[in-house]
Amino acid sequence: MPRVKGGTVTRARRKRVLKLAKGYRGGKHTLFKTAKDQVMKSQVYAFRDRRANKGNFRKLWIARINAAARINDISYSQLMHGLKLANIDMNRKMLADLAVNDADAFKELTEQAKSALK
Repeated sequence: MPRVKGGTVTRARRKRVLKLAKGYRGGKHTLFKTAKDQVMKSQVYAFRDRRANKGNFRKLWIARINAAARINDISYSQLMHGLKLANIDMNRKMLADLAVNDADAFKELTEQAKSALK
């Protein structure tokens, strides 16, 4: 029985990994073994950071809302509590967008939150 070589499959697999390793420094983009390790590690980072990115955006929105809220003489936590009491259900992304792009509308929301707190 003749031996099985499987050259085309092996070459295709290696080419696929080396294509993913394009742009890496040193041997990581030319040597299959190191490229394979780095590609696997890179994919782990990508998977983890797609989730971490969501938290980073939330942090950014909260920082923006807090800054705008303090300009209107109310803290972030008081603003969020006041909005909840006033039955204004708006997510942080939209609030941050208002804080940056439409200061008058945000000021109106802070006034409603303040009145609901009283």
